[in-house]
Amino acid sequence: MEKDNIAVGLDIGTTKIVAMIGKKNEYGKLEILGIGKSKSLGVARGVVNNITQTIQSIQQAILEAENNSGYKIKDVVVGIAGQHIRSIQHTDYISRNNPEEVIGEKDIQLLIDQVNKLAMLPGEEIIHVLPQEFKIDGQSEIKEPIGMYGGRLESSFHVVVGQASSIRNVGRCIQSSGIELSGLTLEPLASADAVLSQEEKEAGVALIDIGGGTTDLAIFKDGIIRHTAVIPFGGNVITDDIKEGCSIIEKQAELLKIKFGSAWPGENKDNEIVSIPGLRGREPKEISLKNLSKIIHARVVEIVEQVFAEIKAYGHEDPRKKLIAGIVLTGGGAQLKHIKQLVEYITGMDTRIGYPNEHLAGNSSEEISSPLFATAVGLVMNSIENSTQSAVRMEIVNEQPKVVYRNVPAQPQQPVQQRYEVEENYVERVETIEDIREVRNNVAKEESTETKIRRSFFDRYVDKIKDFLDNAE
Repeated sequence: MEKDNIAVGLDIGTTKIVAMIGKKNEYGKLEILGIGKSKSLGVARGVVNNITQTIQSIQQAILEAENNSGYKIKDVVVGIAGQHIRSIQHTDYISRNNPEEVIGEKDIQLLIDQVNKLAMLPGEEIIHVLPQEFKIDGQSEIKEPIGMYGGRLESSFHVVVGQASSIRNVGRCIQSSGIELSGLTLEPLASADAVLSQEEKEAGVALIDIGGGTTDLAIFKDGIIRHTAVIPFGGNVITDDIKEGCSIIEKQAELLKIKFGSAWPGENKDNEIVSIPGLRGREPKEISLKNLSKIIHARVVEIVEQVFAEIKAYGHEDPRKKLIAGIVLTGGGAQLKHIKQLVEYITGMDTRIGYPNEHLAGNSSEEISSPLFATAVGLVMNSIENSTQSAVRMEIVNEQPKVVYRNVPAQPQQPVQQRYEVEENYVERVETIEDIREVRNNVAKEESTETKIRRSFFDRYVDKIKDFLDNAE
């Protein structure tokens, strides 16, 4: 029997850290075995700014995921984002020694390795080298060069770059938490894997992942990643605006945003008011929902306009680069009321909310299917592709073992080879399944005073034997 490939993804966000353990079921869908969440302390706009607090938050999320799943985590694929991320387009080529040989994986890897040696700005490091179209001996628009003949292999690349120190800080937090780092993935790419279909990637689509600290963008066309960007604003900025505009504390502002917030001010009437409890005996504060929506609207418009500027920079107005599938919104910010309508109004593009449930097994909980966990689901999918055993089942040790069974026979007729011992030797030796039945029947029949005294003590073992019989039959 093939061993299950247990995969683990770790989403280190600005507001939350999520550890997710999963595996592929027999239908190729992702089955989530366990999930752990913790409040993200020590991360600002996707960048670690306090190592100790981040380690504590990671350990908390990991421990919760392990307890929920019964698996011990060994290594994780981590999502990387933050305002330090940038992307560049680059074209490179190699000349092959023997054009009479077909192009293979090693030729493409040689080309990718060559791009990985590109000189970056001081303090920067290449995170991803993503091939786009290939060109062989001048013949362009080749998507899959493997198996073709040619002397000069050329390709355009989408290169994702980040600050080396930020990447190393993330690595240090992971290792200090007692686990290994098996891979780094750009968060918008992970989210795209979780919520986009292949048809959307072919038609042309812009994925907008609105997180707590950053808003990530990934643009696909013809099934290929074309553009990525990280905007250093997210849901936390909206919360800060509400806090300042309504003169309330952050916790109240976050609750207001989630429960009553709307990105479209025209929805609320002037007389709709919510009352906020005052601090330490002060009078309750009354807040107009129309004013709340105006505050949220102003900030969401700013975020969407910045993302739309990146979409324009990609050149979506060019007929060859048109994004037919429009925009897909995901992340925690996508749950804001009426944000879909606002994005459609600003961009003029078809918009939908992206849920990761397309790739999840049918028995997955509603919580996991939320846009909030799109990145974590994508990271688990990425970890599965690595084919590493990222978690192992924990041995469940019974604190007070009463009956020890060994070498249980496959057929009821076969004798049990080992001796079965029961506490205080109430059963000295049981040779076969029939003997166990006899013990059970005798206990049920005997009603002597001595048996009654022992009964409560012995009942526990009878229950164990019943379980054993049921399993054997």
